[in-house]
Amino acid sequence: MTMELVYTPTREDITDAVRVQLRYGSFRVLRWLMPVAAVLAFAAVALLLTAPRGPNVGGAVLMGSLGLLTVVLRPLAARLTARQVYAMISRQGEYRTVVGEDEIRWTARDSEVVGRWQLTPRYAETPTQFVLFSGDKGRVGFATLPKRGLADPADVDRLRTLLDRNITRL
Repeated sequence: MTMELVYTPTREDITDAVRVQLRYGSFRVLRWLMPVAAVLAFAAVALLLTAPRGPNVGGAVLMGSLGLLTVVLRPLAARLTARQVYAMISRQGEYRTVVGEDEIRWTARDSEVVGRWQLTPRYAETPTQFVLFSGDKGRVGFATLPKRGLADPADVDRLRTLLDRNITRL
């Protein structure tokens, strides 16, 4: 069984995929590291302002600034990453992706990538697409298969079945 998807990647596709990658990929540590860093920074502010030898206002301002930076950057991380990725792939225009039993073939204006299932052994599904992850330990690489690229809405179930048969769903 072979399935074809034809689509032009959107910024929303990439943002959605990056969010999934942040959840399951190598950057998932940021989901807990950034809030922990913010809590530690604000705890340091409290300690610096209530020190027995008197408040250290300079240190408190520095630590407070670092805490605020992590609070602001956490929700922006996916958008900033997606913006960079989208800038790279949007220049390719329309993509044609052929998903078969043995391989996936992505073809765009200036490139063609063929990969066996070992290249992307895991995937996650979102309401709008399937996100395939690279086989490395950190799942750094990812590829998207937007559901809107299928010719028939019923093909979504067929593609899910094909993916389940060949790779692992997260």
